[in-house]
Amino acid sequence: MGECCPPMDLFRSEPMQLVQIIIPIESAHLTVSYLGDLGLLQFKDLNAEKSPFQRTYAAQIKRSAEMARKLRFFKDQMLKANLPSSKSKRQVDVNVDNLEVKLGEFEAELIEINSNSEKLQRSYNELIEYKLVLEKAGEFFHSAQSSAALQQRENESRHIGDESLDTPLLLEQEASTDPSKQVKLGFLTGLVPRGKSLAFERILFRATRGNVFLRQAVVENPVTDPVSGEKVEKNVFVVFYSGERAKNKILKICEAFGANRYSFPEDLGRQAQMITEVSGRISELKTTIDIGLLHQGSLLQNIGEHFEHWNLLVRKEKSIYHHLNMLSLDVTKKCLVAEGWSPIFASKQIQDALQRAAFDSNSQVGAIFQVLHTQEAPPTYFRTNKFTSSFQEIVEAYGVAKYQEANPAVYTIVTFPFLFAVMFGDWGHGICLLLATLYLIGRERKLSSQKLGDIMEMAFGGRYVILLMAIFSIYTGLIYNEFFSVPFELFGSSAYACRDLSCRDATTAGLIKVRPTYPFGLDPVWHGSRSELPFLNSLKMKMSILLGVVQMNLGIIISFFNARFFRSGVNVWFQFIPQIIFLNSLFGYLSVLIVMKWWTGSKADLYHVMIYMFLSPTDELGENQLFSGQRTVQLVLLLLAFVSVPWMLFPKPFILKKQHQDRHQGQSYALLENTEESLQVNSNHDAHGHGEFEFSEVFVHQMIHTIEFVLGAVSNTASYLRLWALSLAHSELSSVFYDKVLLLAWGFNNVIILIVGIIVFICATVGVLLLMETLSAFLHALRLHWVEFQNKFYEGDGYKFYPFSFALLDDEDE
Repeated sequence: MGECCPPMDLFRSEPMQLVQIIIPIESAHLTVSYLGDLGLLQFKDLNAEKSPFQRTYAAQIKRSAEMARKLRFFKDQMLKANLPSSKSKRQVDVNVDNLEVKLGEFEAELIEINSNSEKLQRSYNELIEYKLVLEKAGEFFHSAQSSAALQQRENESRHIGDESLDTPLLLEQEASTDPSKQVKLGFLTGLVPRGKSLAFERILFRATRGNVFLRQAVVENPVTDPVSGEKVEKNVFVVFYSGERAKNKILKICEAFGANRYSFPEDLGRQAQMITEVSGRISELKTTIDIGLLHQGSLLQNIGEHFEHWNLLVRKEKSIYHHLNMLSLDVTKKCLVAEGWSPIFASKQIQDALQRAAFDSNSQVGAIFQVLHTQEAPPTYFRTNKFTSSFQEIVEAYGVAKYQEANPAVYTIVTFPFLFAVMFGDWGHGICLLLATLYLIGRERKLSSQKLGDIMEMAFGGRYVILLMAIFSIYTGLIYNEFFSVPFELFGSSAYACRDLSCRDATTAGLIKVRPTYPFGLDPVWHGSRSELPFLNSLKMKMSILLGVVQMNLGIIISFFNARFFRSGVNVWFQFIPQIIFLNSLFGYLSVLIVMKWWTGSKADLYHVMIYMFLSPTDELGENQLFSGQRTVQLVLLLLAFVSVPWMLFPKPFILKKQHQDRHQGQSYALLENTEESLQVNSNHDAHGHGEFEFSEVFVHQMIHTIEFVLGAVSNTASYLRLWALSLAHSELSSVFYDKVLLLAWGFNNVIILIVGIIVFICATVGVLLLMETLSAFLHALRLHWVEFQNKFYEGDGYKFYPFSFALLDDEDE
């Protein structure tokens, strides 16, 4: 990298500057566009008091929003037609004005096509239903007519064969009936949804008091409803009624139940003719609809080839005018004034972009670039790559670092996967994680351009975090000597053997050393039995304390260098030094005892040592003594721990009070002028124009910090025991699945049982150990970093640098 782009520095955020740019109006659009291509300037809103409608370019934003609406309409139409947008090989540059006209024409044409298509489709669906009514109701009328003709023939034959004296009287009575008093029946036909057919029949019966005759025929296949356009299962119905009053009731009931009615001719010949005519019209409409769909598909395909280009152009245009609205108009109304934050290294690039914009827009006057001096806190900007970005996001999920604050992501790159591996340590499971991660990394380019699910998207985004987690898990698994909870003699035979059979698979008692020490990791024999606390678990527990003390000391040391960077001398002498002394007088001493016990092989009870260090500090240690003069050392450390508490509490508030008094007497300390404490104490008062110093507030604030650190040192150290607990749980679960599933299935000497056992073992390993346990260990490692580590030095009260960049538009919602 050249001078304009220095190497990345993750330890501190990039040095920032507040710049002012005076831009001629004729080149403003192109200037902001070039700055968006560069993506290294965060604009400040200089019109915050104005509403969006009062700003200079409100009309242009409304115009861009309208074009975006049309593009969303096109996208919806393409999704309905199953036509994905594809990038054309040749993208022709198009003017925004021409694009607006073109989008309007395409929208009008599509709306017209859709309107015609909907009308034709509705007519087509109505004809389909009409044809079904003609066929089903026609079958009913034909069968009824055949049945009536057959009954009439039977009646005629019966009259001929059974004539008597009573017959002429009946015939005369029938002949004398008044034709005007005969009741004429009417009927209605249509289709009703099958789910409503029973209720439809009941309501008809009740409304007409049973004076109707209803017949229904089931339509085998669902039909498309002309009104809703959805597939619905329906029945064809024919209802006979008497009188206009009954007809009106039936019509209202049909309307209420969503039943579509169709006219039906009584003449059988006319029925056949109607079926033929309807079938012909259906065929014609089908052809017309297909032609319309082809035309619509061709139009949408043409839009789809340019859609991505047009969409990006419109979004760029809207974004440009949105940022132009942040600029203030000069009093001459010939220039726009912009202010914003940029990294110092980007000054040359920004000035080059301004010169290119002035030249390309044929502006007679170039833009003026100048740096402003301000007391305002700059935004925080860390330049990251695809490897470090995931770790930076883990830190920023807790809080964004304030400007130039030490960045925990640098340490998180190593400590986070390592603490995860301490809990997840198994080189078999680590290999499985590694293979899954290598698959994601191998298909990185393809997967990055696809839309993945929420869980898959999260895993893909953290692929390099998982990669280090897997590598560290293999390493700690080799140290633990666990492969799916099974110890292996990878680096040679065990150094120990049983003196007799009584010690086999029992405890470590009875073992004798017969070979050289196991070269790497834990000797397989030290896994011990399941009935007593094995050596491996004791190792994990003590190692958790060591790691916790080391990381907490690292946090205090980082906080020390943070204070030196911000020139806070008070913090150095009256906060960090007593913190280091307090922490290491107790838990640092415990860590030293743990290491000495491992080194010397002593059987001293460290629990007894630490408890009676407080209860009886002057008593003899006896067999728990690890080195000569240990009692004296403990007395000194205990005294230092007690002294460090008031050391943290009292001096700092009084020194700050003295500094405040000296400043008001004209004696200022230039070195402490920008200290963190001074800013904290005076921030509330300076806003009101007063320099008052509230000693009580500062003292209470310091007392809270002191109590928090003292209690936190104990609770945080205990919190690191989760490393041991999670590692033990992971090992035990893995052992249960191995012993109670795989080995149990193997013992049946049955192929089917063995296959089932292997399948269950794989599912349990993947579902519980590789997914749930991975998530559990990840969350606990996250908590250790956020609470136990970062709270020693990280404030996280800054705000992130969000530059105006077209490259970030792809990540925004449309």
